[in-house]
Amino acid sequence: MPLEAFTASRPLTFGVELELQLVSLSDFDLTAAAPDLLHLLKRKPFPGNVTPEITESMIEINSSVHTSHGPLLAQLREIRDTLVAAGDLLNVGIAGGGTHPFQHWSEQKISSKPRYEYLSQLYGYLAKQFTVFGQHVHIGCANGDDALYLLHALNRYLPHFIALSASSPFVQGHDSGFDSARLNSVFAFPMSGRAPFVHTWQEFTEVYFAKMERTNIIKSMKDFYWDLRPKPEFGTIELRVCDTPLTVERAAAIAGYLQALCRYLLTRPEEAPAEDDYLVYNYNRFQACRFGLDGAITHPKTYESIPLRDDILATLEKMMPHAEALGSVDALQHLAEASREGSDASRLRRVFEREGSVEGMVNAAIQHFRGDRRMRDR
Repeated sequence: MPLEAFTASRPLTFGVELELQLVSLSDFDLTAAAPDLLHLLKRKPFPGNVTPEITESMIEINSSVHTSHGPLLAQLREIRDTLVAAGDLLNVGIAGGGTHPFQHWSEQKISSKPRYEYLSQLYGYLAKQFTVFGQHVHIGCANGDDALYLLHALNRYLPHFIALSASSPFVQGHDSGFDSARLNSVFAFPMSGRAPFVHTWQEFTEVYFAKMERTNIIKSMKDFYWDLRPKPEFGTIELRVCDTPLTVERAAAIAGYLQALCRYLLTRPEEAPAEDDYLVYNYNRFQACRFGLDGAITHPKTYESIPLRDDILATLEKMMPHAEALGSVDALQHLAEASREGSDASRLRRVFEREGSVEGMVNAAIQHFRGDRRMRDR
């Protein structure tokens, strides 16, 4: 079936998806509570949208479409409070973080949704290993050509979003050495990575997608697990590299930063994207995953090595006029402070050093998601 036409949407509108951990409050391991939690949440209006995910120990929440940071943050806080109240009734904790630090993939249960059962049959144990938790951000685009331009222009900035959201240092009970170990699970899938270097929506649809469809590997855009992908049915591009942060405040700030950055890029202020920009793509992505804010990336045009934290802080400052126009100055200030103080991955490591157990780290993540002010300085 040919790919559908790109649905025009209001440029720079945005929305957020967050995959969240469902944790037993008795042992702090993941628990297959999604069916019970979703059933409970159906009893009254939900301030956004909530759906099952690939395994029953996780859910996904979706915000509405927004134009500015403040209303998005307010809605995410309302969603969080609704989830926490429902979880309390079930003795289930809700937490962010890109990985649960000690769960075992073999103990996870695939959700009964037909697509997830199909993915389990296709990918085997990788499907259960995909019990990792990410933040996706959608940005509205006027047309498919703008979507593809943004998709390629943003590749130079993807390490920023990996480092700023990094919250998955522990895997299977051990410190992985990565700030974002979650993305290593994503990279295992055959259709992960980056989109092809195609300039126009017509070429993407009639040439690239048509060829991929003939291979019988691809049936829809859902089959691509790219770091950035177009979503023609929504009229958006979707950023997919972020771990789920520990707080909705960080999640909203990241979305606000992406919106401001897209506003800047749509003015075409920089040298046009080129295929050779991707020569450093995988290396820069690795630096951000492995070392987070302490990484160093290679500029795709000049090949200059740049400390990632310095690059983020300089870009945040450069985006301030766009943030002012969009009403997201608070978002960029939040991220500047986080860049100086350290990521959620660093916060989790400090909790582990203090508590001496992975269970204590999970408990801290649950309290942090709840908005417990006592956790803010830990």
